Amino acid sequence: MTFNLAESKLPNVGTTIFSVMSALSKEHFAINLAQGFPDFDCDPRLKTFVSHYMYKGYNQYAPMPGIPELRNVLSGKFKKLYDAKVNADNEITITAGATQAIFTAISAFVKNGDEVILVEPAYDCYGPAVNLNGGIVIPYELRPPDYSINWDKLSALISPKTKMLILNNPHNPSGAVFEKKDMEALQSMLKNTSVILLSDEVYEHLIFDDKIHQSVLAYPELYTRSLVTFSFGKTFHNTGWKMGYVVAPPKLMKEFRKVHQFNVFSVNTPVQYGLADYLSNPLNYLGLGSFYQEKRDLFATQIEDTPFKAIPCKGTYFQLFDYSELSDLPDVDFAVELTKTYGVATIPVSVFYTAQTDHKVVRFCFAKKPETLELAGEKLRGVRRV
Repeated sequence: MTFNLAESKLPNVGTTIFSVMSALSKEHFAINLAQGFPDFDCDPRLKTFVSHYMYKGYNQYAPMPGIPELRNVLSGKFKKLYDAKVNADNEITITAGATQAIFTAISAFVKNGDEVILVEPAYDCYGPAVNLNGGIVIPYELRPPDYSINWDKLSALISPKTKMLILNNPHNPSGAVFEKKDMEALQSMLKNTSVILLSDEVYEHLIFDDKIHQSVLAYPELYTRSLVTFSFGKTFHNTGWKMGYVVAPPKLMKEFRKVHQFNVFSVNTPVQYGLADYLSNPLNYLGLGSFYQEKRDLFATQIEDTPFKAIPCKGTYFQLFDYSELSDLPDVDFAVELTKTYGVATIPVSVFYTAQTDHKVVRFCFAKKPETLELAGEKLRGVRRV
């Protein structure tokens, strides 16, 4: 049988930019500030918890929604942080990472011809998942330097065909975060619609400058129409474990689990037990904002006297920089040049836009050891006009 490319469900999709830049980084022995993962290990205590359950024989299938112990501790966490009453039995499902949760949520609700509004720049898994399910991406573009949403303009994109709106807060790649006024505007905008909100909140604890994460869970009227996704990997420095979870009201969770049970069924059993023990102490996540803020500030000081212009970062572990004083090259070409010539890999922000919109901005990941950030800073201080 000969496969015809015209039959591809994703004819315009190739290898992700993250894989491309990481491979280029490895080829040229560059510092990888491109892909979003730490170069330091997770807490040894968490590994001890997980190992304990492995050796105790907790190595078979977990219940499809996740073990009760983990879902119960998460329910308690939501009550403490957001004053949200989330039922552990029918409103929480443990997933194989947040990306799986996002893909499953889109697959459960988006049908052929449905419109899905993406606020861009957007995490690159959203659009392909919509397309695979026959949906139509309707982009709304944010612009530097503040990457703020004009809620009236966003509202104008809602049509009778709109099935879902996907938001990411704190926002990757910009580092922008929603204020209370944004959540109130969002709530008002959706009030008289049937639009489902998919809220990607994987960086909920990585928020800086004394700001408070505005979770959908803290807004009951919004929550009734929402699926909210989270990531243990992003939170606890172990992205390779691919562990996350989704929270949704029972009517939406019922549909989510219909798909989840067939594309994953259940996820890593001993890791779930280990996470349940680890999460029982809130100190293991409440200090993450200050931990990463120190890294953000360290990296910023390394290149503050260069032509790179920092764009305010209020959350996540990514920092955007405007490089327009250094080069007229398109951002993809500039990122390649930085990697090959100067030994620092980054991500061009145009790849996060459906239209490949280029604002001459690149993204660096600062979830790195101090010595890594200092060495990267030394190399970036040597960048000359390209």
